[in-house]
Amino acid sequence: MDIPLWLVLLTVGYLGVKLIRPPWWLIAVLLLGGFLIADSVLAPVLNGFVK
Repeated sequence: MDIPLWLVLLTVGYLGVKLIRPPWWLIAVLLLGGFLIADSVLAPVLNGFVK
């Protein structure tokens, strides 16, 4: 069974917000920070740690 990655991330994100109840500013900071880091010069360095 193939499940799209976007569906898994959406489900995990929804359940995380529903169960853990983090503040909305923390969610915004994590999303914006991840977006900015992914498009920066740090992306290749972080890619090495992830793999």
